[in-house]
Amino acid sequence: MIQFGLDRLLEDPDLRRPLAGKRIALLAHPASVSRDLTHGLDALAALPDLNITAAFGPQHGLRGDKQDNMVESPDYSDPRHGIPVFSLYGAVRRPTDAMLDSFDVLLVDLQDLGCRIYTFITTLRYVLEAAARQGKAVWVLDRPNPAGRPVEGLRLRPGWESFVGAGPMPMRHGLTLGELARWFIATLKLDVDCQVVTLAGWQPEAAPGYGWPLGQRSWINPSPNAPNLAMARAYAGTVLLEGTTLSEGRGTTRPLELFGAPDIDARAVIAEMRALAPEWLKGCRLRECWFEPTFHKHAGKLCNGVQFHVEPCDGYDHQAFKPWRLQTLAFKALRRLQPDYPLWRDFGYEYEYDRLAIDLINGSPLLREWVDDPAASPADFEALVRPDEVAWEDERRGFLLY
Repeated sequence: MIQFGLDRLLEDPDLRRPLAGKRIALLAHPASVSRDLTHGLDALAALPDLNITAAFGPQHGLRGDKQDNMVESPDYSDPRHGIPVFSLYGAVRRPTDAMLDSFDVLLVDLQDLGCRIYTFITTLRYVLEAAARQGKAVWVLDRPNPAGRPVEGLRLRPGWESFVGAGPMPMRHGLTLGELARWFIATLKLDVDCQVVTLAGWQPEAAPGYGWPLGQRSWINPSPNAPNLAMARAYAGTVLLEGTTLSEGRGTTRPLELFGAPDIDARAVIAEMRALAPEWLKGCRLRECWFEPTFHKHAGKLCNGVQFHVEPCDGYDHQAFKPWRLQTLAFKALRRLQPDYPLWRDFGYEYEYDRLAIDLINGSPLLREWVDDPAASPADFEALVRPDEVAWEDERRGFLLY
C-alpha cells in the first residue's frame, strides 16, 4: 500500500520529532489531503506536537478558490485555525521577508501533474530560493507524478524562464516534486536545509496507473481544470492549447482532454495527422467530437473537435503515448489544411505581454516555427527534440529517489 509524504509525517512521531519546538508553515492546495481525505492543514494542526503558525496557497488558492489563470487570491486569516494564509498568486509570487518571518520550517505538500508549465513547480523554486536567502528549512512531502516517468519535449531555452517555465527541463519531466526540489537545489546551487519526506511503495511503472496509485487513492483536483488522471496524462500536450485560439475544453466536463473550434474540420485534421506522422498517434485513441463550452474560448458556440482517450480500455500504452508530439502534430495538420487559420493567440499570458503565449509555454519559439514552416517535416522536428530528451533523461538520473 502506497504512503504519501503527508501520511508518513502524520503517522510517524519519530519522523516529526525534528519539528518539535519549531514554528511550522504549510504550502498546500486542494489536493493536499491525507489518506482519509482530510486536508493537510487540518490534519497537521490537529497534532499536539506540531505548532502550525502559517499557511501558503499557490495559484488557485489553498482551498481551490479561483477558477482561471491570472485570477489572484488574497491573503486572509484562516477561520478554523486562526493563522495567516499568505497567497503566492496574489500581490506577490515569491514569499516576502514578512511572510518568511512567520515560520522556521516550511512543509510543501503540492500534487504536481508532471508538466513543466504547471505553476506549482515554479512556486517550489521560488520558496527554495527564499528559504536559502533567509536560512529557513523546507520539507517536501512527496507525492506521485501521475504522468509517470516518460520524458517528452524541448527543453526551455536560456532567457525564456517565466512563471510557467521554472528551468531548462522538457515539458514532461518525469520527476516527483521531491526530486524536482533536489534538481533545483543542485542546478541553482542553493544553500538550503531541504528534506524530502519520501513516498513509500510508489511504483511508477505499474499498470494501470503508471504513476498514479489507481484503486488506492482518490483523485482530488489539484487545480480546477485537473479533474482526473486522463487529463493529467494528456496535459503535457493539451496545455499548448492555452497559447492558441482553439478551445482546450475549459467550460466543458473534459477540460484539457480535447480541443476544437467552430471553424475547423476535426475529421480532416485527424486524417492529416495520420498521414503526416502516424507513429506520433500511438498509445491512445482519437475521436471526433462536438462540444459547446459554457465559458472561456468559444463560449456558447458549437465546436468540432478531437478528444484524446487514454484510459486502459481505450488502448492506452503508457510508453508509446506522446501527448506533446500529438498536440503539436494537430497544429501542423490544421496549418496544412487551413494555412491562414489564426492559430496563435496574442494575449497576456501569466503576466507576460511582450512574447507570444505559445512561445512562453514552450520555453522558445521552436515549436511554433516548426508548425508554421511548410517545408519542415516530422523528421526535422524529431531531430530537434530527441537530443533534448536524451540529455534530460541522463541529467535527471542523479536526482531520482524511486
